[in-house]
Amino acid sequence: MGNILEMRGITKRFGPVVANDGIDLEVREGEIHALLGENGAGKTTLMNILYGLYQPDAGEIRYKGKPVTITDPNRAIELGIGMVHQHFMLIPPFTVAENIVLGHEPGSKTRLDRAGAVEKVRALSQEFGLKVDPTARVESISVGMQQRVEILKALYRGAELLILDEPTAVLTPQEVQELIGIMRRLVEQGRTIIFITHKLKEVLRIADRVTVIRQGRNVATLDISGRGAPGPVTPPTEAELAALMVGRAVSLKVEKGPAKPGEPVLEVEGLECLGSRGLPALKGVNLTLRAGEILGIAGVDGNGQTELIECLTGLRRPTAGRIRLRGQDITRLPVRKRFELGLAHIPEDRQKRGLVLDFTVAENAILGRHYRSPYCRLGVMAWQQVTAHAQRLIRDFDIRPPLPGTRAGSLSGGNQQKLIVAREIDKEPVVLIAAQPTRGVDVGAIEAIHRRLVAERDRGRAVLLVSLELDEILALSDRIAVMYEGRIVAEMPAEEATEETLGLLMAGGTRSGAEGGVAR
Repeated sequence: MGNILEMRGITKRFGPVVANDGIDLEVREGEIHALLGENGAGKTTLMNILYGLYQPDAGEIRYKGKPVTITDPNRAIELGIGMVHQHFMLIPPFTVAENIVLGHEPGSKTRLDRAGAVEKVRALSQEFGLKVDPTARVESISVGMQQRVEILKALYRGAELLILDEPTAVLTPQEVQELIGIMRRLVEQGRTIIFITHKLKEVLRIADRVTVIRQGRNVATLDISGRGAPGPVTPPTEAELAALMVGRAVSLKVEKGPAKPGEPVLEVEGLECLGSRGLPALKGVNLTLRAGEILGIAGVDGNGQTELIECLTGLRRPTAGRIRLRGQDITRLPVRKRFELGLAHIPEDRQKRGLVLDFTVAENAILGRHYRSPYCRLGVMAWQQVTAHAQRLIRDFDIRPPLPGTRAGSLSGGNQQKLIVAREIDKEPVVLIAAQPTRGVDVGAIEAIHRRLVAERDRGRAVLLVSLELDEILALSDRIAVMYEGRIVAEMPAEEATEETLGLLMAGGTRSGAEGGVAR
């Protein structure tokens, strides 16, 4: 099995920051090749160079044995290279078919053949086993379905080498399993896949080989599956991959002692609200969160978790019920007042709700406190204080690059997440609502964020953890509540919970069904 791609000595600088430092990468034809590394290690930059979005400062690219210069994405597409970005490049009001054929539309120069586009997309989806509804509008379909649309868009343009940037970052466990099947089918049909990730389990489940990048350099390329290898292969362990990524041993287990719950600080009674389509999203939710504990909310995406968070933070108006923070009714209070009373929020969508992407790291680090001393005095910003504050958060949370003046939109997804986590924890809240707090971050950052959440609990803070990662819920929570179709259907101490029990409850089953008929 020969190489379809060779990148030699690729170097890329952004001012004083060296994103890629003489990286070599070889990808074999017909394999799934993982690109593994910390947030900010240079993985996406390297693939953006391959896709023509950036030009390297040094190095050579050979594709199918020939040296190539990839000046822009159009040239990459001509060569047969496609890329699905972590944040999708779709037009929400357009249909699936319109998005897929955009730029290569069937019909005349003045008129789109919509029926022809629908048929082309339907035939393509059947050919590759990627089921989509060509007539559905993108704004109305799930994230997992949007990803299928992005993959079909690349295949429609003739991609033979497909780059997937953090393809599972926003998917549910069920969608991840579907994506793995899609990737394997594509390889069986002759495609080659490079997927950028920081998730160790995925590498070991999916990849044939993995290249580990650390601080802009290739530190290892390892066989996982043994496919194409001359002899038996012993795949690396998660711990070995983590050490290569981070440059040190990483604890993959959350270390925490028993909780010491105090008085109730957040109480939710009979909470109801409507969803974005006008249908009931929350149906009589009752919750109590105590100081000094982590309450985990488990559930398949779309079962009311988002609406619950929005009601608690003031982003959505409930139709019934009450919310009390330290005994004070905050049900009708505006967002700012809730935060002033001690609420903090790590949002599930960092780009829509967590950051102002055109603002600098320093400016984002004071959002929510930007109008108060010491960052603002008599309506004038105290920039020296703002910068010093950002420098402290950058150091304490290892945000890269460590430059307060960097635009937040230019950070990697994981470093954007670390910036939000740093800002919200630094507020020293009474209640911290942490929604998908480690979505899109690497194993080293996950370890640090988990350690911080436990430390906040041990300092007497109350943490409401909402996560689609069952491993995270089980590892961090002191108590676990399961949401299904807008209701809390079960609550239990974390030590009584198992993946099997939670999985059944998340699908609408009962605890007795998961425990062989023994109800608790």
